[in-house]
Amino acid sequence: MTSENPLDKDSVILPASYRLPIFIIFAGLLFLITPFHPWPTIVISSFGFFLLLQSFTLKLKFTKDDLVVIQLGNELRRFPFKNWIAWRIILPKLPGFLYFREEASPHLLPILFEVNSLKEQLSLRVKDLEIEKEVDSSKSKT
Repeated sequence: MTSENPLDKDSVILPASYRLPIFIIFAGLLFLITPFHPWPTIVISSFGFFLLLQSFTLKLKFTKDDLVVIQLGNELRRFPFKNWIAWRIILPKLPGFLYFREEASPHLLPILFEVNSLKEQLSLRVKDLEIEKEVDSSKSKT
């Protein structure tokens, strides 16, 4: 599938980040020092290598109206911003997740992209839908 307007001047493709896959691979390798090795190491590190492969093949493209997931140049899925209800980046300092909810369903994606660029693009396109951290009002003095 190709985009209707491949030369969309407002579109941005995010650079890949390998933090999450490498973090998971090393977490799996830590299980080598436990009495349960090698199976947890094999399972967890295999998942990390799968995510590493995905970080090389998947791209997120932000257009004026949509978030587009592209794999090896082919469009996999399009998420129109007009259908979004809310979004939030969970654990942004660690290898985290992007949560966003559309009218039809919620989505939770591992962040395989540069987190600052992701937040910047989301803020430009759907800033008003960001879920802010809740402030504990029970501790405030009246």
